[in-house]
Amino acid sequence: MPKVITAQDLETLLRTGAPVPEDALLTPSARDLLRSRASLLPRTAAKAAAAPAAPIVPDFEFKWTPGGDPKSPADIEAFFRSPAIEELKRRMCDIGRRIWEKDYVDGNGGNITVRVGDNLVLCTPTLISKGFMRPEELCLIDLDGKQLAGTRKRTSEALTHLGIMKRQPAAKACVHAHPPHATAFAVAGVRPPACLIPEAEVFLGEIGYARYQTPGTPENANEVGQEGVDHQCVIMENHGVIVWGKDVEDAYWKMENVDSYCKTVWIASQLRGGLHQISNDKVRDLIALRKKLGMPDNRDGLKECELCDNSEFQPGVVCRPPTSAPESGSAPDPQIEALVTQITQQIMAKLKPGS
Repeated sequence: MPKVITAQDLETLLRTGAPVPEDALLTPSARDLLRSRASLLPRTAAKAAAAPAAPIVPDFEFKWTPGGDPKSPADIEAFFRSPAIEELKRRMCDIGRRIWEKDYVDGNGGNITVRVGDNLVLCTPTLISKGFMRPEELCLIDLDGKQLAGTRKRTSEALTHLGIMKRQPAAKACVHAHPPHATAFAVAGVRPPACLIPEAEVFLGEIGYARYQTPGTPENANEVGQEGVDHQCVIMENHGVIVWGKDVEDAYWKMENVDSYCKTVWIASQLRGGLHQISNDKVRDLIALRKKLGMPDNRDGLKECELCDNSEFQPGVVCRPPTSAPESGSAPDPQIEALVTQITQQIMAKLKPGS
């Protein structure tokens, strides 16, 4: 029977230099003591006080084997119900709830997609609140938009997501929504200025702008798809925002990033200090950091003068009372004075009794 070793027993072993038996049962206090002295123990004791696993960064990217897409209806259905896909469906529903709770969507607005194969994409169904989706309501489609599995009809706007995924292999997940501040820029026809906040430069990069096309049409898929090749965040004129990332969590973060950024730019543009840009050489540092994190950036080869060109951005007009009164010495316009006198006389005549 294995020997039970207490903290007091362990102190005696450490003091005498005796090894801790590998099959010994340690009390909780003895185990804590063993961990605290691990660097000073003989090898057998250090083994018993195994170090915790190294810290990690979670990776939610869905990886598949190229050429391994299921082909038959039965295999497609089995894949659609597999544990890995069920977990991904739950994650998509969670993202849907989060964009709904943030007021990024209302009614049945917005949609979410995740690429799960060479020619396979999970997507949200049409006419459903993103705040109350269930995993069993999601759909499986191919890159042409044909529905392969799922009892609910897929969203028509999936074509816009596919327009990006077909052109940009790094786009593994897309989220479309109508966050109010970023959508305000879309309605105003204004592309957000660049080079103002480091986090936006790293996690969003240059924000794209797609001209208006009817949602859910091939024309919109083509317009947004082309813009999405070089931009992970695209403002769609008179419509909303679509973002893409390596996984659905990554894409959702960019939706938060862009709405927060647009809100800050809007507020800052109303202040009298103007918008102070980050210098071009510092922006190059941020682009390098962005690429180091595995995100593409089409600005890498631009000239210094092209990195932060905000010449088209004009802050909204703010109405204020005049800062000074008109000059008192300025002479009145004789024609205006004569017209005022004439109108006054006509009004007074009308007011006389019997007129």
